[in-house]
Amino acid sequence: MKQFIRTTIGAVSLAVFALGASAQNARIAIDATKVLNKIPAKMYGSCIEDVNHEIYGGLYDQLLYGESFEEPAPTPNYDGWKTLNGEWKPTAAGIEVKPGSGDKLIRENPIVKNGSAEADIKFTGRGDNAGFIVRVNHEQAGLDDFDGYEISLNPDRQMVILGKHVHNWKMLKEVKVSFDRNSWTHLKVDMNNGQISVYVGNEHAAYLKNIDAPALTYTDTDHPLLSGKIGLRTFNLGAIFENFAIKKDGETIRSLFSGKPPVQVSRVWDAVTSPTARANFMLDGNDPYNSKQAQVIEILSGTGKIGVANKGLNRWGISVKRGEKFQGSVFFKADGLTGPVTVALQNAAGTKTYASTSFKSIASAWTKYPFTLTTNATDPKARFVIYIDKKGRLSIDQATLMNTGAAQFKGLPLRADIATKMQEEGLNFVRYGGTMVNAPDYKWKNMVGPRDKRPIYEGHWYSYTSNGFGINEFVAYSEAAGFDPAFAINVEETPQDVADMLEYLTGSATTTWGKKRAEAGHPAPYKLKYIELGNEEVIWGDLKNDYQHYAERFNLLYDVIHKNNPEIKVICAAWWRPKSLDNMEMVFKAINGRADYWDLHTWADDANSGTQVDHDLQNMRDMFLKWDPNTKLRITIFEENGGLHNLQRALGHATTMNAVRRHGDFVLTSCAANGLQGLGQNDNDWDQGQVFFTPSQVWGMPPFYATQMAAKNHEPLRVESNVDGDLDVTATRSESGDELVLHVVNTKSAAVATTISLSGFTGNGPVKVYSLAGDPKAENTPLHPTAVSTKESSIPRSGNTISYTFPGNSYTILRLKK
Repeated sequence: MKQFIRTTIGAVSLAVFALGASAQNARIAIDATKVLNKIPAKMYGSCIEDVNHEIYGGLYDQLLYGESFEEPAPTPNYDGWKTLNGEWKPTAAGIEVKPGSGDKLIRENPIVKNGSAEADIKFTGRGDNAGFIVRVNHEQAGLDDFDGYEISLNPDRQMVILGKHVHNWKMLKEVKVSFDRNSWTHLKVDMNNGQISVYVGNEHAAYLKNIDAPALTYTDTDHPLLSGKIGLRTFNLGAIFENFAIKKDGETIRSLFSGKPPVQVSRVWDAVTSPTARANFMLDGNDPYNSKQAQVIEILSGTGKIGVANKGLNRWGISVKRGEKFQGSVFFKADGLTGPVTVALQNAAGTKTYASTSFKSIASAWTKYPFTLTTNATDPKARFVIYIDKKGRLSIDQATLMNTGAAQFKGLPLRADIATKMQEEGLNFVRYGGTMVNAPDYKWKNMVGPRDKRPIYEGHWYSYTSNGFGINEFVAYSEAAGFDPAFAINVEETPQDVADMLEYLTGSATTTWGKKRAEAGHPAPYKLKYIELGNEEVIWGDLKNDYQHYAERFNLLYDVIHKNNPEIKVICAAWWRPKSLDNMEMVFKAINGRADYWDLHTWADDANSGTQVDHDLQNMRDMFLKWDPNTKLRITIFEENGGLHNLQRALGHATTMNAVRRHGDFVLTSCAANGLQGLGQNDNDWDQGQVFFTPSQVWGMPPFYATQMAAKNHEPLRVESNVDGDLDVTATRSESGDELVLHVVNTKSAAVATTISLSGFTGNGPVKVYSLAGDPKAENTPLHPTAVSTKESSIPRSGNTISYTFPGNSYTILRLKK
């Protein structure tokens, strides 16, 4: 069905009617004299947070991953089981796992077609879900990297969940159940050809206890998975599994968890050993330099290289080039060490050394040892190694390796290639925030001072997160890059800590905290404009008391911010629920006249996502004005979310930008998430980076080009556009009226031949065309980094009519000058 879209001041009215014209034809009428609203000047935004290694392993120029050796030794290789990520520790009757992003433990045998699996489960802490995976095949490390069914429990939502993974995730069915999250719950799954039945018991069940009625039954008729292995899995929730058993062909197979203890090397480092030296590796929690533990290596007898090696983020390699200079430091202390300590850059196997330096004498107390290394070869997958070759013990902590010179962005500890690519995107606003700020240990005071003394903290996305890049580094980067920064803080920060933060960032260098900023290298106060209090607060449920608590915390911290710096605009992060207007009105009335913006998070995976964004913005505006006709509260979109980074997502971003233009007087910005993503380093469902990177390469995905096109062609005024056909259109012009820009999105697969008529805009010059088009599933790759990118051309123009065919699946900008 075709749509006729007529835009009016303050609203978008949609009239739907059948047209006699072909589906591949359209008409656009522009009246450049009718200005409807202003376009947000800062609408070209991006959201970054430390998820999927955007920061630690990405923008932050710390080339080593696991800098403080806080990660424990690897999980033992349990006999008969395959470990695919995670911390799995045996208990008296089973095994315990810490929260992880899809960490799996899979029993190698038996292969089960029809049968059952069951266990008693107790959950530790809060999070998402944990349970079984069955009929597993093609399993690899990674969130959804396997084929099979997932049967899991979510204690917070009181749900039993059945999902299907074919190297992706599809919800098949979920059912409300009642169980005590603090007690044992018995979970059982029966498999009978395509039918899966799930049983949930409220008590610690006896071994193979029968539960009468299934809580969930489902028959998969869409290419069912009919046999495979059985395993355990966590999705961001700690759990203990006991009395685990598999039944097949009348036989009950009980599971024990035994295996050889691993070498005691922090799991993101690798042990360097020698057949001619008897060595000992240990993780020491008694006297670390920073955080909770340090790495110890020791040669007991013989000689040979004994040490630890690091290959960067998840061992994807450290990129080095011939003649490139690196800087770094490591903290050492020695006990009876009779030889030097060497640090080096080598090839992955350790058979070639590209650069090295040695320290002949190591102190018995923790001491910082700085170094530089200049490499003599090029290798995109090098490793960094620390080793000894003589008898004695060496303790190691807080290792740093960074680039130098032009490889760092304007002297900051940031990768210049990534930081510059964000500038090239045309961004003028960046938000630093997300679920990471909801972690209890996310506190700004842990992010200042010498980086090698900042504590590792238990982050939401990674349990051993670096504080090397914090709010201060983000604001400094934004200043250097020319972005307007906004950052979120944990809403449970104390009023005094928030006051100190403001003094640190915006206070004079003569104040207590301003002096600390000056000592850190930035004497002048930062020009800070926006602070968000929390992130997606109360997203976990429509809970009145939790919304009230958030409103109280908001006002408590707002008072501190307003008192210390009244120029800063404060943003509300309460999760917007359009079907819970009582709670929304309660929050609105609590923050109205204080908050400047309410943060709305939107979905952008669908090509026509802008239609829903249009509706949501109008709904929020209507509600705000209903509750207070004189309110000045507006909206900011700090996260356009999804799970894609292809052309379809670019079109969703383009239609979202059109929606924002229509509501320009009501919206501050729209920040596409996630700003960055490492290739192959996605830990969760947010597979949506705009800028992708490896250790040696950086490139834009299709949404990057949608933002770049729009930013390059920004004009401040929206004018009237009428559309007859299947196109999403906004029109803008300059203040002087000399330039006119059309943003046109064709979300259909067929090209649309279009006649454009202009009113109030004369001239005969050529029309500049910017187009992003192709297969909706198309992405850019390291081998073809610009396969889906903006194509520029021009078309002739004569008089007030233009003919142009908009390609299928395209975002096109037409730029005209008088």
